[in-house]
Amino acid sequence: MELWMIMAAGLVMLAVGGDLLVRGAASAASRLGVSRLVIGLTVVGFGTSMPELVTSLRAAFGGSPGIAIGNIVGSNISNVLLVLGATALITPLVVDRRAFRRDAAALALATAGLAWALLQGRLTREMGVVGFVLLLVYLLIVWLMERRRPDAEGARIAAAVAGRPGGAGLWLALPMAAVGIGITIYGAHLMVGGAVTLARTLGVSDTVVGLTIVALGTSLPELVTSLVAALRKQGEVALGNVVGSNLYNSLGILGLTAAVRPVDVPPAIAHVDVWVMVAATGLMILLIQRRDQITRGEGLLLLTGYAGYMTWLVLSA
Repeated sequence: MELWMIMAAGLVMLAVGGDLLVRGAASAASRLGVSRLVIGLTVVGFGTSMPELVTSLRAAFGGSPGIAIGNIVGSNISNVLLVLGATALITPLVVDRRAFRRDAAALALATAGLAWALLQGRLTREMGVVGFVLLLVYLLIVWLMERRRPDAEGARIAAAVAGRPGGAGLWLALPMAAVGIGITIYGAHLMVGGAVTLARTLGVSDTVVGLTIVALGTSLPELVTSLVAALRKQGEVALGNVVGSNLYNSLGILGLTAAVRPVDVPPAIAHVDVWVMVAATGLMILLIQRRDQITRGEGLLLLTGYAGYMTWLVLSA
């Protein structure tokens, strides 16, 4: 019971720390005159992915590659099958075709690139640097496109960021961001340490724990944000949230992790889970391309796929 409490505390700290970081950094950037679009693409994007980044870095340096990589692969799978599935059950997700065409192409390429890298058996420092640079190039392209011709995605980002910076001045925003980083780092320490201990106690691999408990835990912010958006009939926010999160995970988070600490890929992930990630991403793009939306029935299909995948992981552990 004590182990579960430690992991729960780590999870709560990841969520709280990430939120404080985003609020503080976004407020500071706003006070310094940075545009809302840039804040949304960089500060908010990286801030909401901070739990995945810190967790994967902590696991990589702790010698737990199964958690470091399983966290990212599992989060991408959870975002598509669980988050989008649950959101679509509440309200069908209608898509802005122009924005999604751009982002879907980027996500497809990023997922294919990540799959290729994982199949090499080791994420090298060079792979990590390339992935992170590609993310920066993508963000630059989006920024230039939105400046020239804003679309619903740009409006979504601006609206989302508008609610982030509060009335805090620069003197309060910067310490808030620093405290957020500290809480996130310690939360990741508790979460990863607890996950490793749990794996050893249950006699399962770090990879299984990374793909299930850790991945689901670091995906909870996306799940909560998307469900709230669905209840407010803002399905496009949920979809943009998932696509953006998976792009950051594939290129930025795993890229930074490998650039700082090269990681060996567990054979189980290379043999099975990477293909589940590719299939889930491909299914999401296919469903949306057909009718520019994800219906409730298709949401149920995604959730069923997630339940089946989790069941298979547990039974094969």
